[in-house]
Amino acid sequence: MLAYLDRLLKEIRHEPWAKGIPVEENFWELLDEWIEQYAFSDFLGQLAQKIDEIVDIDPDLSEPQILERATKYMVSFLNAHSASIRIYDPQTEQMLSYGSYPSEEKLRETVIPLEGSIAGEVVKTRTPCLVPNIIDEKRYLNKNVIHRKAVHSLMAIPFEIPRFFPGERDTVGVIQIYYEEKNRTFTSLEIQVSDIMARRLSFAIARKKILSLYRTNEKKEKIVQHIFKALGARGGIKMKEVFNRVIPELADIVQLQSCALFSVTEDYKNVILEAGYPDIEGYHNIGMAFPIRNEPAFEVLLTLREYSGTSAYEIVTSSYLHVVAPQRSELISENLKRFSSLHNINSILYIPLNVSGETSHFLTFEALDQRKRYRDDEINIFLFLGRELMKAQKMERLDDALHDFKNPAIATAGFARRLKKLLEKDESELPMEQIRNYVDILLEETSRLQELALSIYQVGKKHILNLTEILKRRFSVNKEAIKEQLKQNITLKEGPFDFGVKVCCYSMHLERVFDNLLNNATKAIPSKGGELAISTYACGQWACAEISNTGAICEEDRLRLMEGEGQEGRGLYITYRIIRLLKGKIEIQTGDNMTTFVVRVPLYKDNKKSSINPAIK
Repeated sequence: MLAYLDRLLKEIRHEPWAKGIPVEENFWELLDEWIEQYAFSDFLGQLAQKIDEIVDIDPDLSEPQILERATKYMVSFLNAHSASIRIYDPQTEQMLSYGSYPSEEKLRETVIPLEGSIAGEVVKTRTPCLVPNIIDEKRYLNKNVIHRKAVHSLMAIPFEIPRFFPGERDTVGVIQIYYEEKNRTFTSLEIQVSDIMARRLSFAIARKKILSLYRTNEKKEKIVQHIFKALGARGGIKMKEVFNRVIPELADIVQLQSCALFSVTEDYKNVILEAGYPDIEGYHNIGMAFPIRNEPAFEVLLTLREYSGTSAYEIVTSSYLHVVAPQRSELISENLKRFSSLHNINSILYIPLNVSGETSHFLTFEALDQRKRYRDDEINIFLFLGRELMKAQKMERLDDALHDFKNPAIATAGFARRLKKLLEKDESELPMEQIRNYVDILLEETSRLQELALSIYQVGKKHILNLTEILKRRFSVNKEAIKEQLKQNITLKEGPFDFGVKVCCYSMHLERVFDNLLNNATKAIPSKGGELAISTYACGQWACAEISNTGAICEEDRLRLMEGEGQEGRGLYITYRIIRLLKGKIEIQTGDNMTTFVVRVPLYKDNKKSSINPAIK
């Protein structure tokens, strides 16, 4: 006989009600044997089975699903009506709804306060709370539960999931088990059984975290592999391709509608959209700047605005800002609310990316599902992704700059050699006008090389520019590159021109577009020779530049080029990205053995109120 049962029976025999029972001499021994063989054995077997079921819950389920499954077993074993779960969020100091059995999450309050609530009291004291009659309990505010669920009493049991890593916090919460009876008396056995089951939840969550850790590392490796593949591509790294490869890896974490990478200007007045997924024109205007003051979420994320922390529709931490319901959150502007409604966006996550203590970039994840909470390991993956994307962005800018170094570098070397030959002549024979012209060109091109280097980090300032003058100057540089590369039988044609065509943009952007198109047009001229021509004109609201070369292309190649995809290299990729930024267009016309690229950029119209400083070139 078990020692515990032996002590139990002795205590029973000394109870006043047991002393007067007329029983045979061996009754107590037979009772001991029966309890041990049937009652205790069966009870402990069923309890062990339920505990095993809790511990063995599928770790592939989400944490709310694991907790709901555990409460299902508890409700069944305790012969209760239902159960619900709340977890304490230390950031907001509120109790979050985190599952129920049977599931009623749409009907439950998303959050309740820590102070003055049953759930909050249990979390603070780490002891069970028994409520024989819910209607009389002042700390239970939502009395509608009595009518909706037809329950009148509850037992609130604390549970705790110890931290898994040194940097984590313990997760604490409460399981509220409801009963139909009014004025119910809860036994110590029920309380102890509930407590044992709640404690075993930590094992189920531990399995979940171990699996999550493995998959987190696996996902990080895949992200790195995708970026390394992009680095090794012949045309260099392209953020468009990186996003298209990497973002689908997040599909099992969040039902993603879109993702974007923003950079923050040094003065903290604007953010710039650097890259986005999906790459659909009109959805992500890559390169556009947005005033931070227009988006309250940006201000809170960048600590430019104090956050009261009283709203139930967003979660603000040092690691992220999570808007649970964009249509109800005060941190979302009316413009973004309309955009979210149009694209069925039901939650938005903002992840700041810090460099030397300052937020230089941040990621946004717009989800179709209304996520109430992200796990620490999920946030960790997003942070890792953000840092890798920042590296990829710098590599893209470096690749772009290196690509566009070629023409000015060739021209600079050519003009320097010519200048040296001129200076070797007798002083009396020096053509000073030509020397001054070469020096001016060398100054311009070396300054351009400097600007290209700086463009890895910035692009300068917008100016009012003369489209024709810029095209003519880039044409003359390309002419020198043709000579240096010893290309034969190329006829150069300039005009007709419209010298009154002006645009407002970054000069670096327009120069890079023309350099790339002129370089590609030169390459496309057949080896036997041909013509390279340029012209400019105004057409309605557009300032237009045409670059033509001998040689026809098939319709399939023309359509591919219209998408910015050349056969090799990255010139067209850079060109189309800049044209998209300038809100312009590129058309490709073919005929009479000629191919013409037509660049259309919004025409600048003089406006005395313009805040742009004119720098017509």
